Amino acid sequence: MSLPAFHPSGSGFFGLCAGVVDYLADLLQPLAGTAATAAAIVVLTACVRLLLLPLSRTAARGQRERAGLAPEIAAVRRTYAKEPERMQRALMELHREHGVSPLGGCLPMLCQLPFFFVLYHVFSSARIGGEPNHLLPHRLFAAPLGGRWGDALAHGGLLGERGLVYVALFALVAAVATFSSRRNKRQLANAGSPLAAADGQQVPGIGALTRFMPYMAYFTLISVAVVPLAGALYIVTSTTWSAVERAVLYRERQPATTERDGQAVTA
Repeated sequence: MSLPAFHPSGSGFFGLCAGVVDYLADLLQPLAGTAATAAAIVVLTACVRLLLLPLSRTAARGQRERAGLAPEIAAVRRTYAKEPERMQRALMELHREHGVSPLGGCLPMLCQLPFFFVLYHVFSSARIGGEPNHLLPHRLFAAPLGGRWGDALAHGGLLGERGLVYVALFALVAAVATFSSRRNKRQLANAGSPLAAADGQQVPGIGALTRFMPYMAYFTLISVAVVPLAGALYIVTSTTWSAVERAVLYRERQPATTERDGQAVTA
């Protein structure tokens, strides 16, 4: 079977990107049928996340190292509670001394943003490279990839053919968010807040932030509702990938136990 020819969808960078989506959709068409373009977005998102896996592994290792520094960070915050500038310098020096970047965990997310913005532009523009954007009418079942949740509500309502596509996406996002929220709560309960003071008291406002953090995953529902369906597919795929990835990379390590003379010994 011969492979389809690659044809950029118009001139320029965005035309090239649209051509990549179109080419991959042609490859997937025998398997995905009319949902080939939607499948292409999912596959491209998975490829991006796979390329970023080394950064994710580094971020996971950095988080474990930062967790080990929690008592020292708390002590610095208590010592310089009334001197914010000295506190920041001391915290930066502490991280530099141990070779830990406080922003390391943000790198995988930041590196994804260009791909998301390109995808958003490709499925939000009526014309690409001066030519009509032929990707916009492509669909996931009844819902156009260039459409939004508001468009689905206007064409059949929540339980219409288009609306049901979004109901399925919302259900998947809610399930992933619930999984992530419970896991975050468990981690916070086990590790405690790294921003607590050394005497056990919390920095003002941290308690509310800590209670709020496990529920941030649910904000993905808002993003899915307001971006084009193609962008929503990217968000849903990436969020699901992140939940599984974090469960594997950030899993709690249980001490190994062996039996010696009939007694359990912790390794």
